[in-house]
Amino acid sequence: MHGASRVLRSGHSVSRLPTTTAQLRVLRQSFSDCLLEGEVSAGGFQWQFRWAFDRGELRVEPSLGRALIQDALLRFLLRVDYQLEPGGDYVFTVRARF
Repeated sequence: MHGASRVLRSGHSVSRLPTTTAQLRVLRQSFSDCLLEGEVSAGGFQWQFRWAFDRGELRVEPSLGRALIQDALLRFLLRVDYQLEPGGDYVFTVRARF
């Protein structure tokens, strides 16, 4: 406890959060079905995702490592959804080390 309080008083900043780069590929996009499907990989993991953007529902499979990517993936999709195109490759940063 003393060590932590000394760090706060001395003005040292908390170390930066670890990051991992994620690669995303859009495989299918359907405006009539309000659906975007693709693959995402990061830190040696690979997942398939299906995003029903009219309902805000994101499914990520397989479940192994899903908790590491799901929130960051959804934030990325919400931020750039209209810029994504089928066959496109995209990169985003996850604030965690896998």
